[in-house]
Amino acid sequence: MTDRKREKADNETERARRLAEALRANLRRRKDQARERREPGRGEDGDGPRRDGGE
Repeated sequence: MTDRKREKADNETERARRLAEALRANLRRRKDQARERREPGRGEDGDGPRRDGGE
């Protein structure tokens, strides 16, 4: 493989890796937001007591 082709392949691999990381982060954020909607009284991390005093 020529240096130019190898460099292009490396760039594409890096781009795919960054895209995959961004997609995973987005999925985590969406899951957290959905959990917040299901459990409206809890803190940001979902742990701890509910603010409304419920279980």
